[in-house]
Amino acid sequence: MKAILKNYRQSPRKVRLVADVVRGKKVTAALAALQFVDKRASEQFAKVISSAAANATGAGKDINTLFVKHVSVDKGVTQKRFMPRARGSASRINKRSSHITVELGEK
Repeated sequence: MKAILKNYRQSPRKVRLVADVVRGKKVTAALAALQFVDKRASEQFAKVISSAAANATGAGKDINTLFVKHVSVDKGVTQKRFMPRARGSASRINKRSSHITVELGEK
């Protein structure tokens, strides 16, 4: 079963640090590990994993046999903003976003 979160407003580089924590773990162990990860993306990852687990439960799978089979964090839409600088110039600020995909499998 699979769950996707699109356009999460945090850069993919920062979100991938949390993805490495849950990759390959059982669903219950991954959710427990995310409670102790001190990153902003960990809360969203917990929601996506819970959603994928709910999708699997709806399809008749047992949650105790599920593990995180595949996790990918892809680059989403980048919003371009400008910040005023000295002498009337401006510098560009890129507000990056991420697409988080979690796929669960059975052991």
